[in-house]
Order: sequence, then structure tokens, then C-alpha cells
Amino acid sequence: MKLSEGFLVGFTAIRTNKMRSLLMMLGIVVGVASVLAMIAIGDGAKLLVLEDLEKLGGANHFRLYRNDWIKKDGRWERNRSEYFKYEDVLAIEAECPSVVGAWPRINYYNILVLAEDGSETRTGVIGVTPYYEIGMNWGIGQGRFISEEDIVNRTKVCVLGISEAINLFGDQQRVGDAIGKEVKIILDSSGQMGGWRRNRVAERFTVVGVMTQRGDTLRFGGGMWSLDNRLLIPLTTMQERFVGTDHIRTMSVQAKTVDLVEKAMEEVKTVIRRRHRNRDDFFEIREMHRSMEELDKVSSIIKIMLGSIAGLSLLVGGIGIMNMMLVSVTERTREIGLRKALGAKRRDILFQFLVEAVAMCSVSGLLGVGLGIFAGQGMANIAVKVAKVVPEWPAVISVQWMLISVAFSATIGIFFGVYPAIKASRLSPIEALRAE
Repeated sequence: MKLSEGFLVGFTAIRTNKMRSLLMMLGIVVGVASVLAMIAIGDGAKLLVLEDLEKLGGANHFRLYRNDWIKKDGRWERNRSEYFKYEDVLAIEAECPSVVGAWPRINYYNILVLAEDGSETRTGVIGVTPYYEIGMNWGIGQGRFISEEDIVNRTKVCVLGISEAINLFGDQQRVGDAIGKEVKIILDSSGQMGGWRRNRVAERFTVVGVMTQRGDTLRFGGGMWSLDNRLLIPLTTMQERFVGTDHIRTMSVQAKTVDLVEKAMEEVKTVIRRRHRNRDDFFEIREMHRSMEELDKVSSIIKIMLGSIAGLSLLVGGIGIMNMMLVSVTERTREIGLRKALGAKRRDILFQFLVEAVAMCSVSGLLGVGLGIFAGQGMANIAVKVAKVVPEWPAVISVQWMLISVAFSATIGIFFGVYPAIKASRLSPIEALRAE
């Protein structure tokens, strides 16, 4: 018997007993659909994290945070002396061969900003260096970014996020009009960070650029945080006009590749120790790519758990298929005897029933894939409403997993179809023809 004929006979058997076939195939359909749906949700979450990571500089960068408390002689005491400085950033870029660049920043939040026409907004003001644009992979939409000359001369210029440009100067088509205009930044105690100057400061800055749209990030917790609601000024200007010191609390470092992150971290630690009296207890390093490794571990655990549950469903479904094939052998005993009397060999009968089982399981796999795609989309919509932290949750179903599901279903058919097929092939033609 040809393979195509075998599948045709198998599909005919399914059509002949539609309800019974559907009930027998249900276990495999549910098992495949549940695995695909959960993988779609899990891979969608992973995609969200990857996209969010790229918005913040990519997986090949890490961050250094200055600690407010340090341990000395077995006791914790407030760190009052050790801070990063801009010279540390320049030393890292010059002395660490695995590093592409570094960008320090000083953040103030909830700062009042006024435009010349009286428009106002509250936003985050961040002191940065020219490498911030490169490290964050974030381009200028209008005008220019902060330059080295701005850093050296401590110029009072600023670059607006697209949302703040719209808030202060009108709709998106008019944000280019912001270039050359002045804004007043008013900083008071409501926007201070611990240890910074607490008296009220008001300074006028000239807008020299508007950033392209960046979108939201999940990294700050409490839901989505817009990266477009910010105002960027030269780091040295921030230090002179608002902070009152040359201290830096946070910096990001970008390695040449993800594989060089560990080496770059050691190089950075060496530089910082040399410049800070061989001390490295006043700061900590957070690796961005570790988030992905932890996510992969969690994802693998979830997939193993789901695979186990789905395996039980497939086992039940396979037993159902075998049961149906055994019933089919009993019902078609005379047919088997007639085929053998006409010259069919044992391998022909074996092949026929084995192909029927594979066909039934393959159809189950295909139905499971369709249901899994539908269920994945539905669960993604539910995740958006339940989590309420992202406007959209992608359901990622790869062709690879679809093919694996169908192939595994066919394998189930072979495994559970062998015994009924062997039983059918061993029937004696004379006894089979006598059967009622």
C-alpha cells in the first residue's frame, strides 16, 4: 500500500466515525494547544523584556551604582566620602579595552519646566554626556545633541524628549519650532535626591534638540514609564547649577559584545579601585544581561512543567487513539480477511492501520496548533487586562514549535498505533472471513 493511500484510508475512517474520532483525539488536541498557548505567552514576555532592554542600552551594558552605606570593621556606616566622578568615566573609556564607552547621569524627577509662552510641564531632568545618545542608541529628531564643548563649557543648553517638546511647544508637527527657544527649569526640594542641594534653583536653558520617539519602559516599576518625558542637559552643567558638587551616583558602561561583559566588568573594577584607594565596596554592579539569563531559566522551568502536563494529556490521548484502533480492528475483521484473501501481506495490513493512527494523530496535532494559536492570542489579551503594565502583550508562536507539535503528535500515533496494527496484521484470513 502506498503512503498516500494509507492516509486516504485513515481520513476516511475519521470521517466515518466523526464523533468517536473527535472524542478520541481530544486529549492530543488539548495537550498540543495548551503547550503552544503557554509558550506563546512566555516567549511574548521574553520579547517584551528584550525590547525593553534595548531601549535602555542593550544587553551588552552594565550599571554601576554608588552605595549609600558601606561596611567598616564589621559595622555598617553611611558612605560620606566615596563618589564616582567624571574623571572615572574618562579613565574607564581610556583604560578598559573591552569597553566601548560609558555614560554617567544625574537624575532629578518631578521638576517644573516653563516655556516662554507660559506652557508648563513636570518632568525628569537628567544630566548626561554626549555618549548617552550612542549608548542608549537613541537618535536626535530635530536639532543636535549635547556636545563635548557643552560639557567643557558647562553651557546652559537642553535636549527635549518628544513628549515634553509637545507639552511645551505644541503638536508633533511643530516640535521643530522648539529649537532655539528658552525654557526655565525650576528645581526645589520636591525633586531632590538625598545629599543634593535643597534650596530652590531656577535656571534658563536654550533648547538645542528634540529626541526621536522612544516609548515606554518597565524598568522603573509601578507600570510603564515613558522615556519621552524627560529633559537632558550637560552633566557638568547639572553639577554646577543644581547639584553643587562633582559627585556622580550612577553610570552605565557598554562592553563591545555581550560575551565581553564579564571581562569589561573586571577591567572597570580595576580602574575604580586604583582611583579610589583600592576600595570597591562603595559601589555595586548590575548586569543587564543577567536579567535575560534569569528569564531563560524561569522560561525553561515553565516549559518543563507545561511539557509534563501536556505529556499527560498526550498520553491520555494516545491511549484513546489505541483504544479506538483496537475497536476499529474488531469492527473491520472481515475487511482484513478479505484483503488478505485477495493477496494483501501482513506488512500491508500493518502499514494500513499504522498509517491510520498516524493520520488521526497528525490531524489532532494540526487542530491543536490552530486551537493553540487562538488560545495564545486570547491569553495575551487577558494578560494585558490582568497585568495592566503593558498596552500590548505579543503572542509569539514560532513555526518551529508548530512543526514540533505536529511531528510529536505523529510520533504518538506511531507509538500507540503499533499494537493495534500488529494485532490486525496477525489475524488469520480464514478466521477473519468467518467473523460476523
